Amino acid sequence: MFKKVYLEISNICNVQCSFCPIVEKDKKLMDVFEFEAVLKEVAPLAEIVCLHLLGEPLAHPRFSEILDVCERYNTQIDLTTNGMLIKRHQERILKARSIRQVNFSIQAFKDNFSGRELDPYLLPLFEFATSAHALRPELYTNFRLWNQESNDSDNEEVFSKIESYFNIKINRNIETGAIKSKRIWNRLYLHFDSRFEWPSFSLPHQGTRGRCHGTVNHIGIHADGTVVPCCLDKNGAINLGNVKEQSLNDILSNERFVNMRDGFLKGVLVEPFCQHCSFIKRFDKSKKNK
Repeated sequence: MFKKVYLEISNICNVQCSFCPIVEKDKKLMDVFEFEAVLKEVAPLAEIVCLHLLGEPLAHPRFSEILDVCERYNTQIDLTTNGMLIKRHQERILKARSIRQVNFSIQAFKDNFSGRELDPYLLPLFEFATSAHALRPELYTNFRLWNQESNDSDNEEVFSKIESYFNIKINRNIETGAIKSKRIWNRLYLHFDSRFEWPSFSLPHQGTRGRCHGTVNHIGIHADGTVVPCCLDKNGAINLGNVKEQSLNDILSNERFVNMRDGFLKGVLVEPFCQHCSFIKRFDKSKKNK
């Protein structure tokens, strides 16, 4: 039914990036039993499960057991992390056949520790990529960076260190708009994205027309069980129900969910919250073709 389900195992992070909102909900860790109960419902509906919405999944104290559950349900996992705890979990991650892709948000380190040397942070990520190639050649690894907008050279130091370690040359002139991921070494990719505003009623009204991937090819589930239509609904503004109180199938068949999904498929923003989301402009094909 969905390409991805964002199943947040924790909304707690070990850093506070300027581009991530401060969590307004109570801090919550999903325990292993809760996770298994939710995953049992999610697994048949999702091609891929992402173990975050907010929060740092590697900071979960029972992360290894979470992966055990994923393997029991033959779940394909995309793992997104700031990478600061990768040495603690590298061996377990590389043994987990359920993990198909690991995304390292390199911009998180630069945002939080702009004055620190990059080498102690990057070296474990490089070692992970080389170990993954040796032990799990089918595993995808992404190094995530912000687009170099307005001749921004913030990524140059990272590029140089990647080139030196992997003995490669990164093309600085490639267009990163249409295709965000660029393969640079085996199954190691650079993934570029531009900054965005998290949807909020405080943002200007964007109109009532538009399309979104939320409810159509993905949903999110917060660590407290709240089901939301998309991965940007950080505080559960559109609360579709709670998987601790009712079945996921019941939530996905309720009137509010169906109306949202039908609206997006017809290019209509049914929910007032969506009408204040500027991210939705990314899916406006008419503007891309101009």
